[in-house]
Order: sequence, then C-alpha cells, then structure tokens
Amino acid sequence: MLFPVLDIDRRFFAERLAGFLPDRIIDFHTHVWLKAFGLPGPRIARGPTWPARVANENSVDDLLETYRLMLPGCAATPLLLGWPEREVDQERANGYISAAIQQRGLPGLIVTLPEWPAAELERRVKAGGFAGLKPYLNLAPAHIPAAEITIFDFLPHHHLEAADARGWIVLLHIPRPSRLRDPLNLAQMREIERRYPNVKLVIAHIGRAYCPEDIGDAFAVLADAGRMCFDFSANTNPYVMTRLLRAVGPRRVIFGSDLPVVRMRMRRICENGFYVNLTPPGLYGDVSDDPHMREVSQAEGEQLSFFLYEELFAFRQAAEAVGLTAGDVQDVFCGNAERLLARVANFRKVGNPGPLAPGVKHAHRA
Repeated sequence: MLFPVLDIDRRFFAERLAGFLPDRIIDFHTHVWLKAFGLPGPRIARGPTWPARVANENSVDDLLETYRLMLPGCAATPLLLGWPEREVDQERANGYISAAIQQRGLPGLIVTLPEWPAAELERRVKAGGFAGLKPYLNLAPAHIPAAEITIFDFLPHHHLEAADARGWIVLLHIPRPSRLRDPLNLAQMREIERRYPNVKLVIAHIGRAYCPEDIGDAFAVLADAGRMCFDFSANTNPYVMTRLLRAVGPRRVIFGSDLPVVRMRMRRICENGFYVNLTPPGLYGDVSDDPHMREVSQAEGEQLSFFLYEELFAFRQAAEAVGLTAGDVQDVFCGNAERLLARVANFRKVGNPGPLAPGVKHAHRA
C-alpha cells in the first residue's frame, strides 16, 4: 500500500466528509514528479521545508492511487503540476506531465522559468498540450532575497502577455512574508487582472492566508477584481474560507488539494498569526529546524488524520456558515474548474480523454 489508511481516517471521512463531497471532483492543484528529475547541488532555501517531508516523488499512478485510498466514492480528476523548484530538471518534469496530458487525457499546467522568452513559452505550452502556466516564487532569479521577491520577478510581463493572448490559466502562488495582506502583492494582483483580462488567474492557497491575521484588508482592496479565482489548497482555516466565500462567492472558489503534501498526518493551529502543523512524533524525521512543525505526544498523534481531510472539513464548515447549496458545492469541487478548463483552446475537455498508450489507465473512478 502506498501509505496506511487507519481506522481514525475511515471514521473521519465517514462522519465528516462522506455526505458532503460530490461524486465527481476536479482537483485543481496537484504535484507529480519523479525523484529521478532531481538535479545535484545545494537547495536554494526560500521557504519552509515541511512540504518536502511527505514524499520524495509522486508519480501520476501514485496520485491516482491516493484518490482511491483517501476519497472513496469520488471520481477525481487532477490538474497536474510539477514540483516547482530550481533543484528539479523542469525539462524532464514538464515532459512527464505533457505525456500524461497526451496519453491519459489529464489536464496540466507547465512550470515556467521566468527567463524563457515569450516565443519559447508559447512553443512549450502548445507542444505540451498545457492549459496554462504554473509560475513559482522559488524560480525567481537566485540573487533576490526570499522576502523581497515580487510576483513579476517569477511571472514576468512577457509571460502574462502570452497568457493573455492565448487565454491561458495562471495558477499563482503569491510571495512575500505578509502573504495575502501584503500591499505590493495586492497591487500586482489587481494589475494582472486589469492589464491582462483574458488571463484566467487563480490565486493558490487563498493567497497563503492560513491564519486569520493573514487576510488584513485584502478582500476590500480586491473588491473591484471581479474575475480572479482562488483555490483553497493546503488551507485548513474555516474562518479564512468563510471570509473568502462572502467576499467573492462560490463561483470563484476552486477546490485544490496540494497532493501529495496533504497526505501528511497532521492538524494545524495558529499562534499569533503563525501557523504550526502538529504531527505524530518521529513520523517526519527531525522537525526541530522548521518552526512550522511541532510534534505532539504519542497519544495525541494517534488521533491525527490526513491534512486533506482537515482541509475538506474546514471547507464544509465554511460552506455551512455561509449557506452554500448543494449546487454551489458542486461548482466549487467541479463546475468552476471545468468551466475554466473548457475555455482554454489548447486543452481537451475533461472527462473526454484521448486514446491511451498501451498499459496506461484512465484517472481513477472509485
């Protein structure tokens, strides 16, 4: 088995999620890569280390098996992303996703390097069958300190111009320590929406607002930005999700998991605006060097379930707090993503995969 599913997990799913989740799901934020794609040399440290502790690779087959294990009764289709680090051979990693797009009929985004000229970006997207772009802050030029990275350092204007001309999706993980409340982030998010109206902009992780203090006045500042969407991947805060739903409505909120990261066994707390992942002792090695990680007692650790379940239950609490209908929930988990993907000319319709290569299976349908 890829990872164990325990009685505590089965109870969590049955009691808190089984009656809430739709039968069909599009997961708008998943990472697939093979450890063979790693490059030698030191890692450029620009963020927490804990996401890399869950898995050193995640093949497409592993991802589909994860759905079978964790989401029984759900037909799940992933949007595939690579592992966006400089220490990964992005040529091979993007090629792996392109093969899955063309052989399995799964959607995917290309991990971009900001130094690519626009013509090179367009060639790669078209040849690979990608639905859009996955830029990432760690791919900004190495000389820029992590706290000073801006959106346009890793998502340059010439990439946005190409995305606007083609109507591509851009899944954006915003930088900077203040996250969603950072004034420069907010100004640049609004600039993207204003200058590039055909870009299908999706802000990952609700702008990394993992604690209430991360919101600030963001939703007031973004009130005139009527197109950008938000995924709530790797977010477990029902208050933040409630604020999001009240600000933008359910048609601009999209489910994403951040698999395989959310296979982690954990529960998240906030302390003075700082998030901490509580984990069983010893399960993820020595976590003393990461302030976002904290081990609990053995007894408490035995009561912890999956990060994904914590995320999904938090969204259920938010959905109930704002009175979402079953149709609204269906939009968040499937309809909104399906409409975005259907508007990208370079992409085949979800659920209508082309012919498979010998021995290749379709996305799991439980």
